[in-house]
Parts: sequence; C-alpha cells; structure tokens
Amino acid sequence: MPSSDNNGGDRGPWGSGPSGRGPQPPDLDELLKRGQEQMKRYLPGGSWAGRGILLAVLAVAAIWATSGFYRVEPDEQGVVLRFGAWTATTQPGLNYHLPAPIESVLTPKVTRVNRVEIGFRASTGRGGALRDVPEESLMLTGDENIVDIDFAVFWIIKDAGEYLFNIQRPENTVKAVAESAMREVIGRTPIQSALTEGRQPIEMATQELIQNTLDDYDAGIQITQVKMQKVDPPGAVIDSFRDVQAARADLERQRNEAEAYSNDIIPRARGEAEQLIQEAEAYRQEVVARAEGEASRFSAVYAEYSVAKEVTKQRIYLETLEKIFGGMNKVIVDNKGGTGVVPYLPLPEIQKRVKEGRNE
Repeated sequence: MPSSDNNGGDRGPWGSGPSGRGPQPPDLDELLKRGQEQMKRYLPGGSWAGRGILLAVLAVAAIWATSGFYRVEPDEQGVVLRFGAWTATTQPGLNYHLPAPIESVLTPKVTRVNRVEIGFRASTGRGGALRDVPEESLMLTGDENIVDIDFAVFWIIKDAGEYLFNIQRPENTVKAVAESAMREVIGRTPIQSALTEGRQPIEMATQELIQNTLDDYDAGIQITQVKMQKVDPPGAVIDSFRDVQAARADLERQRNEAEAYSNDIIPRARGEAEQLIQEAEAYRQEVVARAEGEASRFSAVYAEYSVAKEVTKQRIYLETLEKIFGGMNKVIVDNKGGTGVVPYLPLPEIQKRVKEGRNE
C-alpha cells in the first residue's frame, strides 16, 4: 500500500507526489548532493581530503589505462586475448589493448626456424651420434620394397593466432603430418628412384603435401624445407642389397662399354663400306668412260678406213710397229743394200752421244 506523509497526503512509490499522478523518477541533482554528503561523512578532513583521494583514484585509473600499451618485436606477432578468447593479431610495432584483466597479449616468435626429426634422434652429447627410430623410418615403396628413411622438417609460424588456438602440441602435429606425407610419397616411388636420382622430387612432393594438410587444419605453420638425411635399405638386408647394386653397376658399365664399342665400330664399318662403294662407282665410271672412248676411237678409225682402206691399213701397221719397237734399243737394216754381210753401224751409241752433247 502507498505510504502517507505527516499531512496525511498520499505519495507515490518514489516517495514524492501523490500516488494518483503515477510513479515519478528521482531527482538526479538531489541524489548527487546526498552522495557527496555521505562521502564527506566518511572521509575525514573535509573537502581537501576527498579531492586528494579522488586524484589518487584518477592516477591509478590512468596508470591502469596506460598498461594496455605493448610492443611487438620484428620477429614476433601479437595475439590479443579478451577474457582468454583470441580477438586479433597485431604486427610488429607499438600497439594497444584493453588493460588487464579485460585483455592480454601473447607474442610468440614467428621467424625462428623450428626443426622436427623423423626416423632418428640427434644426440645432445658431445659425440653427436644419431639414434635410429625404425618405427618411424621404415617405409614401403611403390614396388613393394622396404626402405629406411631419415628426414628432417623445418618450419616457422605463419599466423600466430591460428598456431596458438587451432591445434594442440604443434610440434607433434607437424611430426605426424610429415611422417604420413612421406609414407604417401614413398608409396608411389620405386626403391631405385628413392635411392638415387629421385631424392629431390620426393622432398618437394612431401613438402607440398605437408603444407596442404596443415593449411586444411588452419595450423598457421609454414613449411620451409624437407631434408632427407639418409635413404638406405633395412639393416638386415643392406649387404645383399649392396651386392645387387654392385652387380647392377657392373651390368651398366658393361652395357656402356658395349655401347661405346658399337658406336665406334659401326660408324667405321659404315665409312669403309661407303668408301668401297665410292671406289666401285669410280671404277665403273672409269671403265665405262674408257670403253666409250675406245668405241668412239674405233668408230672414228672405221670411218677413216671406209674412206681410204690402203692408207688406213698402212697407218695402222706403222703405228703398231711404233708401239712394239718404240722402246727397244735395236737397229733394223733392210736388205735393199744387197746380199752378204752388212757392215754394222752402231746407231744406238751414236744416238746416245748426240743426246749427251745436247744436254751439255
């Protein structure tokens, strides 16, 4: 029921005005005045002490407000948390967030290169020995052989917010994804290619597959390199495998030697055959030309013979004798000079002397 004042009039629920006029809001000036009076009552020293406390409160509030400034170093990213929830990612430089406990900031190193070892563990001692982890390194190749692979994955933080809040234990995640990716790539590769010239394509394919998987997870991680440390057959069969490799190397060497011999002997034989063909062709042309020349000469002689048979016969006879006796050192004397003994005239000696005199 509405209360009554001393005059018996009815007041509303706010203590002012008749109830018939409805509820009225309180007077703000009156409330502030009452509050100041109550503060003066509790604060000793009057108004100067109250002002000092107010200034102190304002100073504390200013210090609290300025505590929200923070610096992000060049190798960091700032991850702003509001009541523990990720709200923003800031870049290097001077930044601001709402003071604690409203907001806080994390600044992980994003340029530091992290390393994950798969198939082996590097020793932390001075010896530097490597410990093999066969459950990680033994993999099945595309031609159903087993190969022992040790490799390392290098990565950096690409997005600090995704890195901190989208995955748990990032290093274990990278390791699991890398091992799975390498097994998939090796499962498509023959062992001979993995052991020899296929190492670089395997590294590139594995890096691409790891990156795509991590991007699907929104992990905020960038894979910079995949480096294969060792690619060998399993230790139990490595000696036999090396024997097989040596036999293959010998086979390849002998094949190369045979190819070299073939490349040497075949062109030589082809050259000799071509030479014989050219010589035969030249001989054929020579014989044909000589035969054609003799036939032409015979035709010419026959033509002359047809015109003057006796003269031609005599000329042929004399030419034949010239060919026969031309190179002989003899003197022929006919019998027209009479019968009996014919004095010998040394014509060859005379001719020789004549030639010698001409040469002098």
